[in-house]
Amino acid sequence: MGSMLRQEVSPGKDPILFLQLAFSSTFFAGLFQASLGFLRLGFIIDFLSKATLVGFMAGAAIIVSLQQLKSLLGIENFTKKMGFVPVLSSVFHRTNEWSWQTILMGFCFLLFLLLTRHISKKKPKLFWVSAGAPLLSIILSTLLAFVFKAQNHGISVIGKLQEGLNPPSWNMLQFHGSHLGLVMKTGLVTAIISLTEGIAVGRTFAALKNYQVDGNKEMIAIGLMNIVGSSTSCYVTTGAFSRSAVNHNAGCKTAVSNIIMSVTVMVTLLFLMPLFQYTPNVVLGAIIITAVIGLIDIPAAYRIWKIDKFDFLVLLCAFLGVIFISVQEGLAIAVGISIFKVLLQITRPKAVMLGNIPGTNIFRDLDHYKEALRVPGFLILSIEAPINFANTTYLKDRISRWIEEDEVEDENGKQQSMIKFIILNLSAVSAIDTNGVSFFKDLRMALEKKGLELVLVNPLSEVIEKLLRADDYREFAKPDCMFLTVEEAVAAHFSTIKNQKSPSKPCQKDLLEKITYRV
Repeated sequence: MGSMLRQEVSPGKDPILFLQLAFSSTFFAGLFQASLGFLRLGFIIDFLSKATLVGFMAGAAIIVSLQQLKSLLGIENFTKKMGFVPVLSSVFHRTNEWSWQTILMGFCFLLFLLLTRHISKKKPKLFWVSAGAPLLSIILSTLLAFVFKAQNHGISVIGKLQEGLNPPSWNMLQFHGSHLGLVMKTGLVTAIISLTEGIAVGRTFAALKNYQVDGNKEMIAIGLMNIVGSSTSCYVTTGAFSRSAVNHNAGCKTAVSNIIMSVTVMVTLLFLMPLFQYTPNVVLGAIIITAVIGLIDIPAAYRIWKIDKFDFLVLLCAFLGVIFISVQEGLAIAVGISIFKVLLQITRPKAVMLGNIPGTNIFRDLDHYKEALRVPGFLILSIEAPINFANTTYLKDRISRWIEEDEVEDENGKQQSMIKFIILNLSAVSAIDTNGVSFFKDLRMALEKKGLELVLVNPLSEVIEKLLRADDYREFAKPDCMFLTVEEAVAAHFSTIKNQKSPSKPCQKDLLEKITYRV
């Protein structure tokens, strides 16, 4: 949110307008999130694949960590941009502002926090070590800064903070003006990002505790929270992974833990704010780096590389896009590639050639089962996807190539097909549309011109109903056109193949006779 709003408004030069835009963006984010839930559109979040999330979170973690170099190095004039190149450029162009005292303190506390995190990771029962380490770091660094007057030695501190609860902010919401487009765009992007993290966190702990998460209810809850938050001086938020993890490890079962946390925050805002006046900024930076390091899931990235190279490409695009371009562009590129993959799978459905496993009635993919043999005179295919407007052309071309591969020249130099029947196993075809129905009718007509017959095996109810509705001449309703199993289809047409003039190899004839005998 900060990076998008800073493109047009500076929080330093115009803080009031910046706050107005932040609260307004939060309102639109909540409105968008709640609307998705009420309209039962929770499936939209499913377009954010595991690979997209892993790459996005890793890129965001690195960007957030790089931003903390301002505090860790003691740089005062630091870039406001979030990109990898601008941040590193600002770091190395400001070497004269580096403070060795700040670097030393930051390195020590960062090492301490990473060590406690490692201990808790190795021994889950000691989860309280890493959970309490940030608070202990704040207390120790604040005492050190107060005793040794750290601000006089080049170490910046937070300074005086305003006490009290957040004031109402509904009067600061803007629904018109020149910045309305920016506000709506920021709200949309931050809504998607916060939903992604919130629902991902929910699903993670649901898997651990063996319960279900309703994406629509999650959207409504997060959306209403942000709508209310925009009226009480809060910017967009979501279910945080770190606090959820602490609650999980502590054995919390209900939302009472959140009530206790809220009361603690309220007491701190009302009475304890002066205690943070001398807290060094460098320690806050170290805490943030330690927290976001957990978002970089290298083992998950390695597993994705082993399982699916295309998914790993999506991961890399999300990761590099976030680092080198921006958060929203990186996320958009990864989602776009993921959708392209889905479209590719829809337009290129899996269709395989089946063969008989000797000694059985089983027909399997010839590429996967090397012992399977083709049945002479038959081209047995299995289509393993819905047939619709997006893939009928591909299927026509694929089947035509298979038929052409079985054609040989006769004595007169004409192409003669070695097959007589095309058997299509439709067990995995869950649905067809109008184009799918036309595909079967056109295929049957094209095969008839070549002297071939089309046989369908085990079409599901929806497929049968649509085919029969469009079959004016009841061609598909003929007894020899539709069968329950591939074995029955082969056996029913065996006599035609047996009596054809073209010779078959003895082993192929034996195979046909054995299949017919078993059926």
